[in-house]
Amino acid sequence: MFGGLINNITVSVTRDATLPCIVENLSSYKVAWLRVDTQTILTIAGQVITKNHRIAVTHSDQRTWSLHIKDVRESDQGWYMCQLNTDPMKSQTAFLEVVVPPDILDYPTSTDMVVREGNDVTLRCAASGSPTPTVAWRREASRGISLGNGTSVPAVDGPFLRISKVTRHDMGAYLCIASNGIPPTVSKRILLIVHFPPSVTVGKQLVGAVENYPVSLECLSEAFPKAINYWTRDRGEILTSGTKYDLTVEESSYKVVMKLTIKNVTSRDFGTYKCVSKNSLGDTEGTMKVYRKYPDPVRNYPSNYQL
Repeated sequence: MFGGLINNITVSVTRDATLPCIVENLSSYKVAWLRVDTQTILTIAGQVITKNHRIAVTHSDQRTWSLHIKDVRESDQGWYMCQLNTDPMKSQTAFLEVVVPPDILDYPTSTDMVVREGNDVTLRCAASGSPTPTVAWRREASRGISLGNGTSVPAVDGPFLRISKVTRHDMGAYLCIASNGIPPTVSKRILLIVHFPPSVTVGKQLVGAVENYPVSLECLSEAFPKAINYWTRDRGEILTSGTKYDLTVEESSYKVVMKLTIKNVTSRDFGTYKCVSKNSLGDTEGTMKVYRKYPDPVRNYPSNYQL
């Protein structure tokens, strides 16, 4: 008496689903729809039996009896039966698959993390969805992910991202990306913050200076949390910008370029200078010595002389 098989269907969560049951020559028999796993009667003929307000039934010309499920939920997934009250009873079943776009769970997914340089760190990304999502890790701005052995890769697959012996170069934003073929793909940004004490690199340890001319000293400081940076003379006095000195800094992430310019060198300016960097994890300094340098002699050449 059935006019054809009921096709299994796949529906995204929150969408509507329709299961059609085609019956030939129904006569005085009645069509019922049931949920197989719970043996729940949903509809009989044109009447809805279940208290589920999302269930409805329609029919056309006593031939096609369609079960409608509005605003489909994950829990609606399963087998459904179209049944005729003949003797013996006749039935057909169809499977409703409910697919769910990926979602990244707030817990136990990692939040922004702070780690001391040299320690190991593990970031976790937990995702839900149906089918089960796959998870991949990438760094923001297409930077490589360090594997801890001097190599890096553009991406790492899996819910866990493990970085051994973290360095300052690993600091930054990591993207946990979850996908399962059901749009949209989702991602979460996790910031890895690396703490380390200051280190200082001096441009030149010995700097020659000519009296009555300017001279510049330069230091590169690296630290996180952000360091306090300043210049001192050999007698310990802290130098500040003014008529004598010009102090500038250029900051980029955890790096600071410190520059000290002596505007007009005098004999009193020769000696030792220190660039000092301090944060909550430690302090360090770089030392430079400014020594007297005499100007190169000026050579006079004939007007027709060619080099």
